Amino acid sequence: MNSLLDVILTTDFAFSVLRVTTPILFAALGALISNRAGIINIGMEGIMLVSALAGVIVSAYTHSAWVGLLGAVLSGTLIAGILAFFTLKFKTHIILGGVAINMFASGGTVFILYLLSGDKGSSTSLASKVLPSVQIPLLKDIPVLGPILSGHHILTYFSILSVLVVYYLLNRTPLGLRIRSVGENPHAAQSVGVSVVRIQYTALLLSGFFASLGGAYMSMGYLSLFTRDMVAGRGWIAIAAESMGRSTTVGTALTSLLFGAADALSNALQVLKIPAELIATLPYVATVVGLIIYAVSETRKKNKKLKTTVK
Repeated sequence: MNSLLDVILTTDFAFSVLRVTTPILFAALGALISNRAGIINIGMEGIMLVSALAGVIVSAYTHSAWVGLLGAVLSGTLIAGILAFFTLKFKTHIILGGVAINMFASGGTVFILYLLSGDKGSSTSLASKVLPSVQIPLLKDIPVLGPILSGHHILTYFSILSVLVVYYLLNRTPLGLRIRSVGENPHAAQSVGVSVVRIQYTALLLSGFFASLGGAYMSMGYLSLFTRDMVAGRGWIAIAAESMGRSTTVGTALTSLLFGAADALSNALQVLKIPAELIATLPYVATVVGLIIYAVSETRKKNKKLKTTVK
């Protein structure tokens, strides 16, 4: 027990929590926007994987990490656009469309990587670039807080800023009002002249944009290369975080941090004599437990409403 506390109660652990939360938070914010528009983006995993590969390839060929980031964002947004096109134009079932995106990305990224570099498992032969980390002046010199909050990857800081941006977008802008109205009552929104399809297109594109930032972080920050299926379920965890956060910006951010802490704990426990296979399951066990708690609380709420209605 003392060894576990020695691992957790350190600034290094707190630093790693923010580090591993970044891709989950980006994807969860994307899931939040699409869900508030009444359309669930199940393709988070695939979008993140495609953008992770695109960031590596584009940065390697252009010798610029920033151009690589642009390539990652454009590719992820394009995949979200394809999902939106087939879902909203041809009425493909959104769940099946998302699953198809995930399956395509899992095999397609390996195939594209092999065509361009000859690598099958990871992009070791590509001289890809990595986005910088940032040391914050003054803050870095503060005891305890400095080692925790300073020195993170630039996308980590942008993920924190994105929480504020998404909150403002959904609650303080006309577009956010339309997204929420379409998600809550599409027929009422359409009756006052709001194009439901256009708003859902926009929401899915924004969803893809944020998810692609999470994918870019995976290959240009968390790691410095692309590996097969490197997203490793973070897209699904992000969807769970959005659900547990009750489709609110603050709630989604906090549950993303919770799942990030579970992931960081699984990494930290590797220094202890615990089977690696057991440690690897910790983030997913935390996800299942979180969803069970969420489901139980929702059931109790519905039962209370039902009892009130009967009375």
